Amino acid sequence: MTRRASPPGGDRMRIAMVSEHASPLAALGGVDAGGQNVHVAELSAALCRQGHEVTVYTRRESLVAPEAITTDSGVRVIHVQAGPPVTMPKDRLLPHMGEFGAVLRAHLAAERPDVVHAHFWMSGLAAMLAAEGTGIPVVQTFHALGAVKRRHQGAADTSPPERARLEAEIAHRVDRVIATCSDEVFELTAMHVSRSKTSVVPCGVDLERFQPVGPHAPPSARHRIVSVGRLVPRKGFDVAVTALTALPEAELVIAGGPEDGRLDVDPEAQRLERLAELLGVRDRLVLLGQVPTGEMPALLRSADVVVCTPLYEPFGITPLEAMACGIPVVSAAVGGLVDTVVDGSTGVLVAPNDPDALASAVHELLIRPTTRRRYGLAGRRRVQLRYSWDRIAVDTLRVYQQLCSPLTVPVEDVVW
Repeated sequence: MTRRASPPGGDRMRIAMVSEHASPLAALGGVDAGGQNVHVAELSAALCRQGHEVTVYTRRESLVAPEAITTDSGVRVIHVQAGPPVTMPKDRLLPHMGEFGAVLRAHLAAERPDVVHAHFWMSGLAAMLAAEGTGIPVVQTFHALGAVKRRHQGAADTSPPERARLEAEIAHRVDRVIATCSDEVFELTAMHVSRSKTSVVPCGVDLERFQPVGPHAPPSARHRIVSVGRLVPRKGFDVAVTALTALPEAELVIAGGPEDGRLDVDPEAQRLERLAELLGVRDRLVLLGQVPTGEMPALLRSADVVVCTPLYEPFGITPLEAMACGIPVVSAAVGGLVDTVVDGSTGVLVAPNDPDALASAVHELLIRPTTRRRYGLAGRRRVQLRYSWDRIAVDTLRVYQQLCSPLTVPVEDVVW
């Protein structure tokens, strides 16, 4: 891609965010939001707070949605007509990215942003089509890499077969790739992406919503272990259920489930219940289903320990939210969790898919309340210093400025 000179108008930047399937408006609604929705919404809001102009381009999923809307935080959201205006699984959106890119190109020509920041690989494809030949630099955040997903899910991966090839092309052609963790940098290096064009800027956490002081979910007579995530096999909840056999004085509370709330017909919920029955711990397993965003802090505060047991995880927001609430975390040492959880300081890292190691680490914390408190305090300090959305916005802005002023800011500078 071609770089252009420093942005006009002094320090104020005009930023175009592209998030083809994950609207920031869904994140602001709270209940059904995913990690990318939250990331785009919170990063955009933080950039607006710092005086910049942010427009998010997302695919129209409803005929009644206005073409443009400005959120309370000052973020403008543009609904792009690309394919039928209905909700579609993201893995079926690839054929519509050409149309998305054409509409986006017209907007870029009319509004001339200083930088385009694409979120997810299909957004990157649309952004490249739109910005080609304009001189507007393009930044890419993948949020997850197809090669990693395919490695862990195999035939269960529903991504388009072209994903890995197109991701590699996007990574090589954009001006900068922002990785959310150091593990992703290693994956990009394996794709022969130059280290000098990669920066690490993690996800953030809402420090006002997630904090130690506030309501708690009703307590239990047992120690409470909490785990949060979508009910899919890769989240490794079965590891936590199995570990429960070695933790007789604890209950495991799992928050996550289908949008319709029907745990009784959800295949993963049924699998976990059968496993718990087989292991004799069904009376100590609590499946809550989806928990509204507003109720999540109270649930986390009620935990003695939060566990994260995925087989792989591109970043993982739950450890940050737990740490922000002052709760220690025991996590599988995979993906972005290795960056987030500081072993022996804010929690404990254990081998993935190892129930015995998980049970041992949790047991040591349950019998040592002083250690739990120390880890909780350290976790809160860590997120305050490193993971506030205002800090994430500053680090992201540095990447933008490197591209707009390449002669004054070292290109190889990496945000950690």
